[in-house]
Amino acid sequence: MVDMTDWTSDELDRIGDARELRIAGRRANGGLRNPVTIWGVRVDDDYYVRSVNGTGAGWFRGTRPLHEGWISSGGVEKDVTFEDIDPGDPVNERIDAVYRQKYGAGSSSVVAIIADVAREATLKVRPR
Repeated sequence: MVDMTDWTSDELDRIGDARELRIAGRRANGGLRNPVTIWGVRVDDDYYVRSVNGTGAGWFRGTRPLHEGWISSGGVEKDVTFEDIDPGDPVNERIDAVYRQKYGAGSSSVVAIIADVAREATLKVRPR
């Protein structure tokens, strides 16, 4: 049986294969902030996003009040929760590797998304 806070295999395949996702944090009043387009990666049965501009980016700050929001990617639309990932957590090495594989190891955008400032803004995204 699938836990209500776990992705289905189909959802993970679809969001994991998609190039981009739209993401919005939830405001304290329950409404959603304006969605922005970012990159995300699947690592095993989990899905992660990072802010290339670190914790100061508007969309990232918008996830802080409730650690809740919404994503749309690969035809999947979900209310989600955001879990902070410590920059020193070993999962970051795997996240870096998947970003390199998915988006091209030599691109300047990938260099930015695997940099320390982005690692400090890594979130695990879970269905809510």
